[in-house]
Amino acid sequence: MNNPQESPWSNPRFRNWVAVIRASKAVGRALAKALAPLDLKVVQLDLLMNVHRHPGISQQDVANRLLVGRSNVTMLLPELEKKGLLTRSADEKDKRVMRLELTPKGEELLSRALLAYNALIDRVMAQNSEIECALIGASMARIADALEND
Repeated sequence: MNNPQESPWSNPRFRNWVAVIRASKAVGRALAKALAPLDLKVVQLDLLMNVHRHPGISQQDVANRLLVGRSNVTMLLPELEKKGLLTRSADEKDKRVMRLELTPKGEELLSRALLAYNALIDRVMAQNSEIECALIGASMARIADALEND
């Protein structure tokens, strides 16, 4: 597509781009549906997974990992704390930094959520061979890298 005035429909890559977007949205909807019985939202799962993988992570670092602003994370945390899923505590060296830890209840809920998430991943990726899965992953990583490095 050399002419920026051209419509996307004339771009031969447009159909594939739409397929990627549709798949992404479908996975997001399916994951939200799978998490609903656990009273958990996708962004909450993402936050819990990051705290689990990086115990003691700061609010700022988890915000960076989630690609959202610190204020968004700050808004999520009180609800997760109220549910007894995680705790916040001041860093020993810098009291301005809040460290996050999952509670046993948070770990248990995360385990159940990950079962649902893994089942969805298996269901979705079973549509492709192992080689195709590897190619999809490599392609999506290149796209993410290209856009993140802009």
